[in-house]
Amino acid sequence: MRMSSRILGVTLAAVAALVPEFAMAHTGHGEMSGFLHGALHPLSGVDHLLAMITIGLLAASLGGRALWALPLSFVSAMLAGGLVAMSGVPIPFVELGIALSVVVFGLVTASAWNGPLTVAMVLAAAFALLHGYAHGAEMPAGTSGASYAAGFVLATALLHAGGICLGLSAKMVGSPNLIRIAGLLVASAGAAIAFMRLTAA
Repeated sequence: MRMSSRILGVTLAAVAALVPEFAMAHTGHGEMSGFLHGALHPLSGVDHLLAMITIGLLAASLGGRALWALPLSFVSAMLAGGLVAMSGVPIPFVELGIALSVVVFGLVTASAWNGPLTVAMVLAAAFALLHGYAHGAEMPAGTSGASYAAGFVLATALLHAGGICLGLSAKMVGSPNLIRIAGLLVASAGAAIAFMRLTAA
């Protein structure tokens, strides 16, 4: 309980400290413009939002080292995927894969899975490559790649932190089943997104 409260407090303090950076990030100001575009991209699609918040929920559900290891594996692989896209290497079925990631993350969270952390990290990293690729592929022309990548990495980390806060809060109030219910809702939303993309293809 005390450790959960401490993690929650540190996370909220970090978010509060970063708010001014976003407030100052106006388009048309060189490096800051690239940073802003990158930071906004993960927020531009419900599939990205759901996947990244659910990684945080899953990390909170697993607890222990998962609180930092799972988000770190996602962010690291996502950055690698972004670099692949910026280099121009094509990857097929990225959007469908992103939708499926929402389904998988939701189902794993809903199952209250308690298997090896390394398996969860590999699963998160595999889908994170696709999320990162989508971010990199949609980088605006003339934007600084480094600033853009810094933006989407920070936004993703904050979304993970938000999911962790929600998950830890549910556990602190004695309602861990809320995490499982959230996982089911996320998986359902992911299935709907995947269906729409399949029928639109």
